[in-house]
Amino acid sequence: MTLELRGARPPTTSASRAASAALGSAKRVLIGRPRATRELGETLLPKVLALPIFSSDPISSVAYATEAALAVLVAASLSSRHLVLPISGAIAALLAIVVVSYRQGIKAYASSGGSYVFAKENLGTLPGLVAGAALLTDYVLTVAVSVAAGIFAITSAAPTLASHRVVLSLVCIAVLTLGNLRGVREAGLLFAFPTYGFILSLYVALAVGIGKCAVGTCPQAHVPHPLAVGTGTLGAFVLLKAFASGSAALTGVESISNGVTAFRHPQAKNATQTLLAMAAIAISLFIGVSYLAVRMDARPSETASVVSQVARAAFGAGSAGSTGYYLVQAFTFAILILAANTSYQGFPRLAALLARDSFFPRQFLNLGDRLVYSNGIIVLSGLAMGLIVAFRANVNSLIHLYVIGVFTAFTLAQAGMVRHWQRARDPGWRGRAALNALGAAATAVVTVVVIATKFVDGAWMVILAIPLLVAGFYSVNKHYRSVSRRLAAKARAVLARPDPENTVVLYVERLDAATREALWYARTISKGSLRAIHVPFPGSDSGIRPRFFNWAEGEPHLEVLSRQDEPLDTVLEYIWGFPHSESHFVTVVIPELFRRPSLLSAVLRRTTFSLKRGLLREPGVVVTDVPKLATSVNGGWTEPERAVCVVPISGVQAVSLRALVYAGSLGLENTTGVFFSFEEGDADQIERDWRRFAVELPLEIVEAPYRDMGLPLLEYLRRITADPKAVAVVVMPELVVSGTDRLLHNQRALYLKRLLLFEPQVILASVPYPLL
Repeated sequence: MTLELRGARPPTTSASRAASAALGSAKRVLIGRPRATRELGETLLPKVLALPIFSSDPISSVAYATEAALAVLVAASLSSRHLVLPISGAIAALLAIVVVSYRQGIKAYASSGGSYVFAKENLGTLPGLVAGAALLTDYVLTVAVSVAAGIFAITSAAPTLASHRVVLSLVCIAVLTLGNLRGVREAGLLFAFPTYGFILSLYVALAVGIGKCAVGTCPQAHVPHPLAVGTGTLGAFVLLKAFASGSAALTGVESISNGVTAFRHPQAKNATQTLLAMAAIAISLFIGVSYLAVRMDARPSETASVVSQVARAAFGAGSAGSTGYYLVQAFTFAILILAANTSYQGFPRLAALLARDSFFPRQFLNLGDRLVYSNGIIVLSGLAMGLIVAFRANVNSLIHLYVIGVFTAFTLAQAGMVRHWQRARDPGWRGRAALNALGAAATAVVTVVVIATKFVDGAWMVILAIPLLVAGFYSVNKHYRSVSRRLAAKARAVLARPDPENTVVLYVERLDAATREALWYARTISKGSLRAIHVPFPGSDSGIRPRFFNWAEGEPHLEVLSRQDEPLDTVLEYIWGFPHSESHFVTVVIPELFRRPSLLSAVLRRTTFSLKRGLLREPGVVVTDVPKLATSVNGGWTEPERAVCVVPISGVQAVSLRALVYAGSLGLENTTGVFFSFEEGDADQIERDWRRFAVELPLEIVEAPYRDMGLPLLEYLRRITADPKAVAVVVMPELVVSGTDRLLHNQRALYLKRLLLFEPQVILASVPYPLL
């Protein structure tokens, strides 16, 4: 049978494919080629690359931690600035205690998770979630503060750029995002040089400065535009405030414990060694800067950092000295920017752990093309960019939000480790527990002091955000548990129902090639129970009923319905007259003829698009889309000889079982369930569930090494449609949720329908399972 098409223009498939290829090429240039799951071992980090990736934040804090403590002391009394050295010693001791605590935690658990795992496993779910929320908040703030601080250093040297600091900050975040989307190892290679350059250049400056002081020629720092000094008395609260401000040196220390699985094997051993190396570098640089700041009389300035003053005094005048000084400044700027990279390792991994435990959207578990948690990276970047825009990249405004989250997590993690040692009672457990208890007490004091001193300056936002996040975690978990219980309970009920009945309704908008194929398909699956309907619309064919009668050779008769407000309302009122439930399906077949393969044109087809979307929410209704491209001006349609049914599944539960039951009821000659295996072991689980539920249809396992079922499904279907007389019918299980619950589920069915919409010889049937 051949249908002549009139007035159709050839599709612009070549232009569409060229645009798609151009986008794909750009992505490959920016991100790199996709990596298979089996390549995960190749992305694991040696210690020399792990150090700059995970330690850039705590090492970079040397650039401002001493200055932060000095600013508090000088504001109280200029004569008290020498106390920065003993305060720095106390902070270094606290850093060492925290590092030892995390080292013990890594050895005890040998997995990623850090503070979240330590608190959750030992103190309970709520403390664990508080630690997780605190860290997520701190990671976002770290990116915003680090980038804003780095850009401030640039605009201080080049004041003409000051008006562009927001744009410059956003560009830096975009570069960091691209670097991390390329992969963990690639990020290490990209960021290693600036980190090691900062460490080396600052060590040289400290060595030169300490050497001069040791021989009695200690240079004095030049302090341009010094901050105003106080003349008051020095009390315990001022000392605690200085200690809390200088404790910014501890930010990022937990990142290694969050990324243990990113290390080469043996992972726990390599992670602890890198942690100790990071601590040694950070402590030695921090104490060295504080020592020289006291000896050289450096102090906070409006235009020159303490590190800048120390480096300039250490290297002195002359070309060689200037070179050394500018190297320190350049690497300081670079590491301040790259300090944000610690968050790009911590945030996505922590988000994935929360998602694994069903406290965060499960999309955060998905590995991207380059085997990184790309959803977490993108969300982190978006949130940090939002802060940059909201606070106009102002470091002074952002800094008040900083530190609270990380010290809250420190306190809970160390308290959790105390509980761990009390339970384990290994040899020497009392000493370990006492050390962790001391660290928990110290970090708790810092947390309280920071909250007390910065609350009205903006810290209240973080204090409010953490419980809101925890409430969100519980809400997400409640939803997932509810859905899981419901789908598990109804799985066997789906199979226990009698053989389903199927009423087929063909929606006829106009007579064209798509309608011809839809009529053929409707007849194929209807088993004699076929109805055809038409809803008039402005400009519709008033004589379509007799024409359809001749077209369909008498059967079925076309019913012209009285239009309500919208075609959807009219169609719904019609199908409500038929039984549709768990054992009664109503299949609405909707043909669509496209003149070009454009998703925009598909959405702009307001009638059919809104009809498909609305019918998906109706229980018992299966929405079958028969899309077709107009192939030529006088093109035709050839009747297929067979239809092959494919049911792509991601698991065996009520949603997929209902789709399998429906597919089996169609009576097509070949119906198969297809599972796309992303990683080792998941296929075995599917096969066990398939046997447990005694599914009668055959199951085929297809390897999807790049964790995307789109292209493997296309290849699978094209093996079917290579026969020009065959049509592939894709029966799509689709969980339908409403409102914000959509954000908690992978929109896989929507993605696949979008991918297959213009694929020749493919019919799409959505079997919805509403959870409304």
